[in-house]
Amino acid sequence: MKYSGKKDYQHSSLEKTGLLITNLGTPEAPTAKALRKYLAEFLWDPRVVEIPRPIWWLVLNLIILRIRPRKSAAVYKKIWTEQGSPLMSHTLGQMEGIKQQLQARGLDHIEVECAMRYGQPSIEHALQKLQEKNVTKLCVLPLYPQYSGSTTGSTFDAVSQTLTQLRWVPEFRFIQQYAGHADYIKACADQIHQHWATHPRHEKLVFSFHGVPKRYLMSGDPYHCQCHKTARLIATQLRLSDEQWMTTFQSRFGREEWLQPYTDKTLEKLGQEGVQSIDVFCPGFSSDCVETLEEIDMENRAIFIEAGGKNFSYIPALNSTPSHIHALTNIAMMHMQGWPALDATYDDSQQEVELCKQRALAKGAKQ
Repeated sequence: MKYSGKKDYQHSSLEKTGLLITNLGTPEAPTAKALRKYLAEFLWDPRVVEIPRPIWWLVLNLIILRIRPRKSAAVYKKIWTEQGSPLMSHTLGQMEGIKQQLQARGLDHIEVECAMRYGQPSIEHALQKLQEKNVTKLCVLPLYPQYSGSTTGSTFDAVSQTLTQLRWVPEFRFIQQYAGHADYIKACADQIHQHWATHPRHEKLVFSFHGVPKRYLMSGDPYHCQCHKTARLIATQLRLSDEQWMTTFQSRFGREEWLQPYTDKTLEKLGQEGVQSIDVFCPGFSSDCVETLEEIDMENRAIFIEAGGKNFSYIPALNSTPSHIHALTNIAMMHMQGWPALDATYDDSQQEVELCKQRALAKGAKQ
């Protein structure tokens, strides 16, 4: 096996710390061709679909990838912007925001990159860029506040697989979750407060999280519990009574049971029971994307209205709001504590570098 490294590496190079933020990913365009490529990578991940590979290969390639790309492309077209994918533009904005916060704190030795678990820019490409910038200490921040094996766990798989191919493996820290971090909870509460400052406050606030199969919970995945923890802490920050808020789960597919209550069924029931107005906020999505902009603000809005509801208000995701950027920066810095800009034992003087080269050349000549 050939391990990758920097050609003609200069040993006098200043070692740096790297912060890699990652998100799920997005197709490159709202077309069937682009969706087929994206879905093939996403749905083949064994962390996402835990079905024996031979069986799943047949289902995926003979059924799903023949039907779903065209339908998904039509959905993505509804939310596509002049800047492209909302998830991509927001993630880039978060990266730039974190860079600015770090520079304002005098932490110029920290290099920041972003990557997508599926699609581009890939995790492998981002890690290569960090390696070229002499990053020897690496912290990875997946933009999933709540841990699940299908999201955060999958990101760890991709990062670690790339690291095993490096000649010089960096010191490595991986942020598993931040479901209850005070700055994240405050950012969510701030976002809701700001929305209520310009929009009517409705009868109920629904916290909608992305769903996963129930069997993941029964197998030890902590996602369900962490979602409820996040919702409870936000509600407490907002000083809501138990009757004023609830937690639901969206985006299920397939026939097996997923985490309940389901968002769409809940909104339908609320409309039928006479609830006239609701607000919906999605704390688990760090950026607005197809699941929030189309599934919640379009599809689920229609479900609630058709069931008898009158007023539906979607509260945007945290995106690149100042509170969110502040939270992400603080979360990253908390996990990077103890990493100095330079090791005290590291001597980068030109004299030491020349001596190192001479020793290497002398040893080679003897051999």
